[in-house]
Amino acid sequence: MSNASFGQDDESRREELLRSIEHALQKLTLQELEAIYYDMSTKNYIND
Repeated sequence: MSNASFGQDDESRREELLRSIEHALQKLTLQELEAIYYDMSTKNYIND
């Protein structure tokens, strides 16, 4: 497997994961979303 092919596989998997996460997030309540936001911001995944 070439490096270019490996990169494409990684990008495809990344897109698949993002779609899955986005779909799951759409089902959460405001309180659940706020908890995730707080957790991500304290871990510096979100920098406002």
